[in-house]
Amino acid sequence: MPGSVDGRVSVFDRFADWTGRWVSRAWFFSFCVVLVVIWAPSILVLRNVDTWQLVINTATTIITFLLVALVQNQSTRADAAIQQKLNALIEAALDQDPGVRSETVRRQLDEAIGVERRESS
Repeated sequence: MPGSVDGRVSVFDRFADWTGRWVSRAWFFSFCVVLVVIWAPSILVLRNVDTWQLVINTATTIITFLLVALVQNQSTRADAAIQQKLNALIEAALDQDPGVRSETVRRQLDEAIGVERRESS
């Protein structure tokens, strides 16, 4: 619940946040376009179509693989934060309703509304 939220953020989480902000900028997209523009005429140097394609496929696969892991980390933490906020709002709403004095009624409302009980990581 909101009172048990752990405020510590790991080094990886900070790195994922920084990278997410970095790659969501227009200049990163421009960098990617420049990479493709540089790669395209490299066929003249490499001369082998298979090697030429392998270069761009390998580079884009590695970048994509790493960015997916970082973005998934950001997304998972954002989802958990939203769920904690929703749980806090539901708890506050239940506390405001004078008809929810009985623990049985409160438990039934919790189950009906769908408050998620998760342990903090």
